[in-house]
Amino acid sequence: MSDQHGSTPLPGGFWTLGDLTVTRFGYGAMQLAGPGVMGPPADPGNALAVLRDVAELGITHIDTAGAYGPRVTNRLIRAALHPYPDSLRIVTKVGAERDQQGGWPPARDPGSLRRAVHENLEDLGVDVLDVVNLRLGDAAGPRPEPVAQAFETLAELQRQGLIRHLGLSNATPEQVIEAQAIAPIVSVQNLYNLAHRADDELIDELSHQGVAYVPFFPLGGFSPLQSSALSAVAARLESPPISVALAWLLRRSPNILLIPGTSSRIHLRENITGANLTLSAEDLAELDKIGR
Repeated sequence: MSDQHGSTPLPGGFWTLGDLTVTRFGYGAMQLAGPGVMGPPADPGNALAVLRDVAELGITHIDTAGAYGPRVTNRLIRAALHPYPDSLRIVTKVGAERDQQGGWPPARDPGSLRRAVHENLEDLGVDVLDVVNLRLGDAAGPRPEPVAQAFETLAELQRQGLIRHLGLSNATPEQVIEAQAIAPIVSVQNLYNLAHRADDELIDELSHQGVAYVPFFPLGGFSPLQSSALSAVAARLESPPISVALAWLLRRSPNILLIPGTSSRIHLRENITGANLTLSAEDLAELDKIGR
């Protein structure tokens, strides 16, 4: 895919979230909020410019959440891009709030979920949300907990016409199965990268089902040894480690969608260029050893 401005083509082509087509290279809006994902950005004008660049570059998948700010990134998206291009899809999350200490306490009771969905509708300025992910677990990662009541609440809001498609975030494979018994899902958003490969089997299963997998923290949680191994490959390819990590994720499976976040217009373009990096069979074999 090429954008209309003659710049770097978006890597990876397209994927469908239910009946919604998106670019596999997307954008995560979390970093547009203030420090610690709390409060407004220091330079709101720059945040709006980044979002307008996202659309102009042809990216059609923006990931956000009402908890970012809270309610900051959604309002920035609306200010920058509303009325939205017909091709743009906004994916949001519910199931966690923010506290005064900057924590992410769970908010998965039916009342909290309904309120969060209506706040997302209001802040984004839409009548229906494209995709809503139920965020499970906590800041430390997924936790084995039942999802039925929370997911049934979202499924009811979907039947009411407020949500097009549902997904999960920070979920275990068992929770994916439990949710799918209640309603179809179009995506799972979890921590996954070269160093954290726990979801390998889940990714392959979701690929067979036609369900997207959206990894977050493409460079998160590397040990010094793993980081050194990645840096060695990156140096040989004369590319930054983030470029290698993003390119590897796109090659890992066709159902992987990228949502790298940045508050920099320059870094946005660098991420696109980086994900377009060509990796040889030898590169892939060496990278595959990092998380093994």
